[in-house]
Amino acid sequence: MEPIKKKTMNKINIDRLIKNVKRLGTIGENPEGGVDRVLGSETDLLARQWLMDYWKETFHRETKVDAIANMWLPMENGEHKKAIVLGSHHDAVPNGGKYDGALGVLMATEVAETIMEQKIKLKHPLTIISFTGEEPNPYGVSTLGSKALAGRITKDQIQNYSHRNTKENLVDGIKRLGGAIEQWEQLPGKENIGAYLECHIEQGNRLEKMDLPVACVSVITGIYREQITVTGEANHAGTTMMDSRKDALLGACEVALAVEAILLQLQDKDIVGTIGYIKNMPNEANIISDHTAMILDVRISNEEKKSEMQHRINERVKEIESRRGVKVHRSIILNQPAQPMSDVVIRAVSQGIEQTGIQPVQLVSMAGHDASNVASIADSGMIFVRSMDGKSHCKEEYSTPEDIEACANAMLRAVQILDEEMAE
Repeated sequence: MEPIKKKTMNKINIDRLIKNVKRLGTIGENPEGGVDRVLGSETDLLARQWLMDYWKETFHRETKVDAIANMWLPMENGEHKKAIVLGSHHDAVPNGGKYDGALGVLMATEVAETIMEQKIKLKHPLTIISFTGEEPNPYGVSTLGSKALAGRITKDQIQNYSHRNTKENLVDGIKRLGGAIEQWEQLPGKENIGAYLECHIEQGNRLEKMDLPVACVSVITGIYREQITVTGEANHAGTTMMDSRKDALLGACEVALAVEAILLQLQDKDIVGTIGYIKNMPNEANIISDHTAMILDVRISNEEKKSEMQHRINERVKEIESRRGVKVHRSIILNQPAQPMSDVVIRAVSQGIEQTGIQPVQLVSMAGHDASNVASIADSGMIFVRSMDGKSHCKEEYSTPEDIEACANAMLRAVQILDEEMAE
């Protein structure tokens, strides 16, 4: 009996992928080593042109730019109509890193290039996408391209946004990037996209703690935000005795610490909260504060625990108001639910990771991504690659070539598995 031959696994070209990461990383690179590539900037335009040129040279195909300036590169059609779409975004936060978003677009490109070179046959057409304006930007709207695709922002709403510095209307900005708002009704939708898969750096240190290079994303966290205003009484800092004060700032500090304690008591590693914005009035050294405003940001995926959190905060705030003689006004300014990823994509990604010899694990994404919007119109999923030291949105952002290679090979497997398991 002849020995059974072990099936050779297709592999991506890691040297080429890293070379492209470095090339794109030079566009918008500043003297400090960070990347400046925000929506509508000259470097945004240059990055778009570089991608379109590379895609044309590699695949001999023209990039299609839709109404909101998302960039699409469709491959040859398979027997099914709906496409498997791979990608992310190429824009970056000010003084950001070279991997956030860009790695996802370039990994999608590498996977497609490998499929073409190695003549891997797919039943579904494959498409690469680079979304417009995923990051917060001077126009004031993030995940712009995927919001438009998912119908979460309208053609009329787009006209209400303008650049905070140049005052350019977003409609004109999109036109400069090659989009055309008048073609809004022609945006691709659920009739075109069967599944979407996005690679992204983890932007945290959980994979590093587990000593794993990659993970499958199970759900993208919900985001809950409150505007909290504490009102007290202004008075002289020297002549007002301690037991006669109604200090808004100290009341706000106590509310902030109470929220921290409540979140820790919930005992859920996938719940985090931050008060990163605070404004104090009159903000003078010799005057007791009479007005302090702050914003609470909580990332939470469990609706029951969210309700419990709200109840506990209500109780603590009442106690702080009574004891300190201040008034606390709270208003919810964002209550975005968590977005589970598609079971079919989760299975494909997990199997893809396992087939590369890596233990498959699932993580909650603690940041928002384009995949969350796309999930409303198609099976959507994500694969994380380890971030060294958990760094992101900074020049120190880095993932090793070894981790990137493991992720890209797992993604290549996942595409082939998806192609077999997708219904249409």
